[in-house]
Amino acid sequence: MRVMLRMHLDTAAANEGTTNGTLERAMGRLMEALNPEASYFGLSEGVRSCWIVFDMRDSSQLPTLTEELFVEFGAEIEIAPVMDRDDLAKGLRALGTAGH
Repeated sequence: MRVMLRMHLDTAAANEGTTNGTLERAMGRLMEALNPEASYFGLSEGVRSCWIVFDMRDSSQLPTLTEELFVEFGAEIEIAPVMDRDDLAKGLRALGTAGH
């Protein structure tokens, strides 16, 4: 299932991670594990943030994907199902055939 991970990082922990290299290594491991369809990095709500779209094969992936980010960088993480344009069109067509 296509999902979007939205993450905010604690500023002090991310500052330390940029200095000692742990943030770069952790993000590299995350990107390798997710093989994302898209990923974006920037500021949101005044902190370092990212938005990553990837295919979640099983919800059991969550602990291995997120635990290091929680522990090392005080991450606030949300993961939600999302659709691309084709998925939306398919869903809207299904609404039409359901008699709505």
